[in-house]
Amino acid sequence: MVVGALCLCVIYFAPDVTALKRLAILSLILTMGFAWNARYAEKRLANILATELEGKEFTLEGRVIALPQSSSSGAKFAFKVVRAASGGELLPDFPKRIYLSWQPAWRSPQEIPEVIPGQRWKFKAKLKRPYGSLNPHTFDFERWSFHQDFGASGSVRSGELLQDKDIAWTELDLRMELARWHLRKKIQAMLPSDARYVGVLIALVMGDQNAINQEDWQVFNATGIGHLISISGLHVTMLAAVGASLAAFIWRRRTWPLIAPVGKVAAVSGFLTAFVYAWLAGFQIPAQRTMYMVGVVAFALWTGRNPRSFDIWWWALAFVLLIDPMAPYTPGFWLSFGAVAAILYAMGDSSGLLGIPTGKELEVHWTHRGLRALREACRVQAVVTLSLLPITLYWFYQVSLVSPLANAFAIPLVSYVVTPLAITGALLPEFIGRWLLLPAHGSMEYLAFALEGMAGWSWSVVWSRQPEWWMLVLSLCGIVYAIRPGDISKSWGWRLFGITFSIPLFILPAPLLQGAHLVEGEFKASVLDIGQGTAVLVETANRKLLYDTGPIQGKKDDAGQRVILPYLRGRGIHRIDRMVISHSDSDHIGGAATLLKHIQFNFMMGSLPSTNPLLTNLHERSIPAIPCRFGQRWVWDGVEFVIWHPHEDTIFAEQYSAKPNEISCVLEVRNQLSSFWLTGDVEKQGEAEIIERLDFEALEEIGDRELIFMAPHHGSKTSSSLALLKRLEPNEAFAQNGYRNRYGHPHPDVTARYKNLTIPFYQTPQTGAQTWLFKNNAKSSTQFWRHDIKRLWHRLM
Repeated sequence: MVVGALCLCVIYFAPDVTALKRLAILSLILTMGFAWNARYAEKRLANILATELEGKEFTLEGRVIALPQSSSSGAKFAFKVVRAASGGELLPDFPKRIYLSWQPAWRSPQEIPEVIPGQRWKFKAKLKRPYGSLNPHTFDFERWSFHQDFGASGSVRSGELLQDKDIAWTELDLRMELARWHLRKKIQAMLPSDARYVGVLIALVMGDQNAINQEDWQVFNATGIGHLISISGLHVTMLAAVGASLAAFIWRRRTWPLIAPVGKVAAVSGFLTAFVYAWLAGFQIPAQRTMYMVGVVAFALWTGRNPRSFDIWWWALAFVLLIDPMAPYTPGFWLSFGAVAAILYAMGDSSGLLGIPTGKELEVHWTHRGLRALREACRVQAVVTLSLLPITLYWFYQVSLVSPLANAFAIPLVSYVVTPLAITGALLPEFIGRWLLLPAHGSMEYLAFALEGMAGWSWSVVWSRQPEWWMLVLSLCGIVYAIRPGDISKSWGWRLFGITFSIPLFILPAPLLQGAHLVEGEFKASVLDIGQGTAVLVETANRKLLYDTGPIQGKKDDAGQRVILPYLRGRGIHRIDRMVISHSDSDHIGGAATLLKHIQFNFMMGSLPSTNPLLTNLHERSIPAIPCRFGQRWVWDGVEFVIWHPHEDTIFAEQYSAKPNEISCVLEVRNQLSSFWLTGDVEKQGEAEIIERLDFEALEEIGDRELIFMAPHHGSKTSSSLALLKRLEPNEAFAQNGYRNRYGHPHPDVTARYKNLTIPFYQTPQTGAQTWLFKNNAKSSTQFWRHDIKRLWHRLM
């Protein structure tokens, strides 16, 4: 549909087609576009691993077909399966492309061999269908896998190298991936091992951004120069210009221009240069766009046409969407095409763009031309900043106020110094290239030093939330008027008025926009699809509480960075009134350290030993923290919070006398009609203590409220005792657990227990994130939304 809609626009602007013929052509192209997208989706859906094969161990033979993501902890890579077997039986209908992760086993650590594109391997691996946690405003691994045509993902148990880099000359894609691998190794070898920005240089040369530190990305995004740390359209244009100039210089020799004009040969050479560089960069969307625009210009030159600027833009857009219908699901698509469209529209007649002299302008003194170039450059920067404002907020929820200043010197430095030195140094022999890469890295260090200073300013970044569609439309209408071509001095007042249309992006409160504003006595609980862990956000009319912060894997991959922080920022939440940590297990406390760096917390309570690093972290930030004990209660906006466990005499010493699970902080949130229980990992002993506290008087206090119950310990066999369930008699229950987790949570016995008691049991791997809304209206006291319907939708889109 996207391809068809785009072609509609292309044909519509053709002036030499009658209305009837235009309608017929539009209908034909719309049908072809629909058929093309249906075929695209059908092909990928046919590549998905069968459900009955999930969790089995397979023997796989095949080849590494793309540049791996390598690190000290292992590798992740795309793998083309040639032969698959399980239990000695060949599997003919098996996904052809899969995504594998090879990490050292935690019980028996071993060194992982280097994985190189083109290698033939024999792996023993466990696979599952493409699956990712499903939460609003977070990365959707399942949609990404569908986009990349990965039919399964899994982990490698062991591997045997069958053949090393045996690539036929006809396998051009593998040869290019191998060339990219060699280029990456070459750049790494020519710089010192402690060179911090080697990953940035690799990204500028070949588009591989995996080696850039997360801390550096935060600085780049905070200063608004993240678009430069990749293969941008400007870089491709520069190389295309070099290729065209070199071809023109060579072709002018002797009598060759008699065979073909110099301009036409230069145009073809520029396109071929752009094509090779875009291929080397992994065909990122900005590189594709520029390559197609250069190709359209070359084609027009060869055919004697004179295309308008927007004709070139439309054709590039058509080619990108034709080859990759899912490109609009990536931010690079909107940022790249949006920026170029804004420049083409705002600058009007491009003959004078950036002060390039034409006609009578040649008689103007060079100082006047220089001043005009400076004014036009400033206008272009302002146009790009304004036009990308709604898109940036939609994808990243932030706007950098220092972006114009940072880009003013980062664009020329990165584009005209760092990138040319890096590319030239990477392509030349090592004994020469090293002396070009070193100044490129040094320039990047000085730039990063200045950027870190600007990122540290308290006002450098304005955080908002993901805007609604109508806000985007309103803002874009105002921006289109504000950046329109023409003399700014004659209409600056009305242009400023157009900019004010973007103000609602920042000042309107999220509940008002969503039409779900909570009133006195109402609350909402967002149960995040966090994997094997716990994280629940509870909101009243004016307060917010976060119960647990999800799991952590390794040293850097924590749920706070991966799920909770993007979710909070997408919602426009920057302050949490209270953090409650149920206990010290890593799947409940894992994201806390990350969240404390980015979100303001006013208070913390939990069941933690006195030596836990989180308590030290809180103390350093002057955030009050108290132990969690039975009998504690407080009221926010007519909503009552009650602690049911652990015992009020519990001593949180350096070492627990019992398992940490047994002293989990159990919290009940209630209003007049509903009761919502958060139970952590409490097990049978703790449940027995809770049952003792639930005497007649306590049950009378709970009354006939509709009770929503979190299955303790993710639904383990040691929890959800029949006695507790009969005492509380919950109306509905839910569990947060990982998809096909190694613990087998929830246990089949527990699932059967809830079923036998006719208690609906919702599990996040099946529902995605859950939203529970507790009203004071007796007709609809509890409302429940699940996000799993989006799984099929994302697949089809």
